[in-house]
Amino acid sequence: MPKQVDYEERRARIADAVCALIARSGMESVSLRDVAAEAEVSMGAVQRCFRTKEDMLLFALEHVSQHVSERADQRIAAASEPQAAATLLWHTLTQLALLDAESREQAHAWVTFVGHAAASERLGAVLRETYARLHDLVVWIVRYGQDTGEIPRHFDAVQETRSLLAVADGLTVQVLAGHQSPETARDVLQRHVRHLLQ
Repeated sequence: MPKQVDYEERRARIADAVCALIARSGMESVSLRDVAAEAEVSMGAVQRCFRTKEDMLLFALEHVSQHVSERADQRIAAASEPQAAATLLWHTLTQLALLDAESREQAHAWVTFVGHAAASERLGAVLRETYARLHDLVVWIVRYGQDTGEIPRHFDAVQETRSLLAVADGLTVQVLAGHQSPETARDVLQRHVRHLLQ
């Protein structure tokens, strides 16, 4: 019998290869041939999964976006008992900022895709959708904190969320550029979380 191919697993593997290449050498290094070599599949396998390079890049961005969203969601879903809003907010923001070593390749890919989004409506659309989902999640956490009394009611949940997401995004860039370490970036996030608790 011919071997069954799990196309979703293969597409995810190719997306990881795209992220690895971007992290090492930038977007210019992403060719179908190099991606196939990185993913340890044939050129034909890549072409069967994606009609064009743009389709492949778009899927890679969606792959990263899904991972970022899932990591944030899992922090809430994994709680066996209600957690403090400050704890939920802290863990969510550190996940969104992609500060841990395991997220470094995805952080490189994310920042690179953001840089290319202005020239690609399709990439921009995925980024806008992702930011909207993350915005809704953080707004929910802030309002949860207001309901439990941890976060004062005078804070505007939407405005505070915009600021928090902007800080998390900026820290991703600064850590990748070497301007800050993951540790100092976490300190910055922690200060912003504490600000909401006063």
